[in-house]
Amino acid sequence: MVKKMGYSGKQIFALTFLRVLIGWHFLYEGLVKIYTPGWSAGAYLEGATGPFSGLFKNLAQQDVVLSIVDLLNAWGLALVGFGLFVGLFSKACKIFGILLLALYYMAYPPFAGLDQNVVAEGSYWIVNKNLIEIGALVVLLVFPSSYITGLDKYLSEVKNMISGRNKK
Repeated sequence: MVKKMGYSGKQIFALTFLRVLIGWHFLYEGLVKIYTPGWSAGAYLEGATGPFSGLFKNLAQQDVVLSIVDLLNAWGLALVGFGLFVGLFSKACKIFGILLLALYYMAYPPFAGLDQNVVAEGSYWIVNKNLIEIGALVVLLVFPSSYITGLDKYLSEVKNMISGRNKK
């Protein structure tokens, strides 16, 4: 299948390595939130500084909405991370990962003149780790490799067998 997609072994390794690293990052962040008693995104949302800060702050002020945001955030990170890590439903995971990261980016965009209430890792201007990870997921989205090195490969084979396309 490597030849079919036109990727060399080194390219497959690099794409798979990148997918697994990002998957681990998402999975770890999700599990930390799930297993930390009392964890909430409330303080993060309350401190938002970006152009949609009003929306984020409003989410934090409604207990029911905040509990839904907490649940979706923690489990979204964990499930996206697991999917990327093992290469399962990876296209959907990449898209949802991009959406999650875009929300984080818009909550605290590294734009000049915005008061940042969250401790940032270094000094940024426009580009931060969220935007870089979005870029990496876009690369993985347009150069898919999980059909070669992930569980998606087996799902694809089963789908082909069911539809009769895998006749020999």
